[in-house]
Amino acid sequence: MRGENAVRLRPPRNAVDERAVPWWRVRILTATVVPALVLAVLGTLIGPARFWLLTAAGAVTAAGLLCAAFFPGWWFRVHRWEVTEDAVYARTGAFWQEWRIAPMSRVQTVDTSRGPLEQAFRLATVTVTTASSRGAIRIGGLDHERAAALAEHLTALTRATPGDAT
Repeated sequence: MRGENAVRLRPPRNAVDERAVPWWRVRILTATVVPALVLAVLGTLIGPARFWLLTAAGAVTAAGLLCAAFFPGWWFRVHRWEVTEDAVYARTGAFWQEWRIAPMSRVQTVDTSRGPLEQAFRLATVTVTTASSRGAIRIGGLDHERAAALAEHLTALTRATPGDAT
């Protein structure tokens, strides 16, 4: 894009809420517990494979604990978002970082969602659906009140922006 309406790639200014770090940790640990328990139970029930199943349960547990200790802090430093009158900016990822910009004229819908864990941590996710084959922009780990205000703000900005989001 060139000209007055050009939107340039730049680091978004806002971090997610600090409560996203423990939320991410709990999600990782929850995803670790089920396979580790299945392997441990199978290891206690199946005699000939006991060593390998219990070793696998220990490896899954260790990997989950390491991931829970390391990744949430990293994600907190990387995940950023910002909304201007012209666009929605988002940066996510760990090893493969993704920077997304959605011009307001391309925004079709704005949604908020709160899963059970997000509700427990008083967090929410804002999803900005655009006229793009790349898909929606998701901004997770926001304080639930800030997410609601952001959704209202985005809706007002989108309504005031000329264009048909196609």
